[in-house]
Amino acid sequence: QQSSNGPVKKSMREKAVERRNVNKEHNSNFKAGYIPIDEDRLHKTGLRGRKGNLAICVIVVLFILAVINLIITLVIWAVIRIGPNGCDSMEFHESGLLRFKQVSDMGVIHPLYKSTVGGRRNEDLVITGNNQPIVFQQGTTKLSVEKDKTSITSDIGMEFVDPRTQNTLFSTDYETHEFHLPNGVKILNVQKASTERITSNATSDLNIKVDGRAIVRGNEGVFITGKTIEFRMGGNMELKAENSIILNGTVMVSPSRLPSSSYGEQFNNGNWLRFKLCMCADGTLFKVQVTGHNMGCQTSVNPCGATH
Repeated sequence: QQSSNGPVKKSMREKAVERRNVNKEHNSNFKAGYIPIDEDRLHKTGLRGRKGNLAICVIVVLFILAVINLIITLVIWAVIRIGPNGCDSMEFHESGLLRFKQVSDMGVIHPLYKSTVGGRRNEDLVITGNNQPIVFQQGTTKLSVEKDKTSITSDIGMEFVDPRTQNTLFSTDYETHEFHLPNGVKILNVQKASTERITSNATSDLNIKVDGRAIVRGNEGVFITGKTIEFRMGGNMELKAENSIILNGTVMVSPSRLPSSSYGEQFNNGNWLRFKLCMCADGTLFKVQVTGHNMGCQTSVNPCGATH
């Protein structure tokens, strides 16, 4: 009940009865504060479906990269030995020099332009290969060090220079340096050589050996001199000259190597001609057709002049 002066105050008994009725109603109401939790009624949040699978793949890839990075770090730390004081196995200098301070095991090395490989002044530089040759290559120039030989291949030439005196020990530049083989080198294997003069020591022979065909040309002629000149050919030997070929000294021809006619074959059988090799007093060679037995070098056109 309310009066004009405000609400009427309840007694203690009325308040207790009202509180008891409210608690009784609340205890009997099991649906108070109930919210449906069905999937369709809830708001979808988070990564679900394909997004969830993609997130798992990204996490797995990041984990694999972390493991690889850890392995690389351990390898760098164990092999190169990088520590607080720097690298224990090598040094890097401002001039671009890379110095190895201990024995290093490497595979294929690709040097930069005009790179240099060298050792300390008072120590040997030892480079070994595990059952394979050691190859230094820059462009078309290649140096191969094998167990039984050392080969150098180059299309632009090569030059050996003393690093202390800067003197050229050996060079294939024929226009600037004279071609001298270093001491101890006795065999030179080339496909094509251009030089003004080929000589040997006074006490040794000069041997030129080829597997196929040897051609010697000269812009101003070819002059071959020596104490003894010997040609050994497995096939035919051909001498060509625009003017003449002069052989000074003793010329020896082995009859066993010349073609001979069979027994009873006539000189002029209509199939081929036979010529006789003759020589003038000054060494000029000429040929005379053989027309009969015991024929000499008489000919109507005498290339020797008045003297036979």
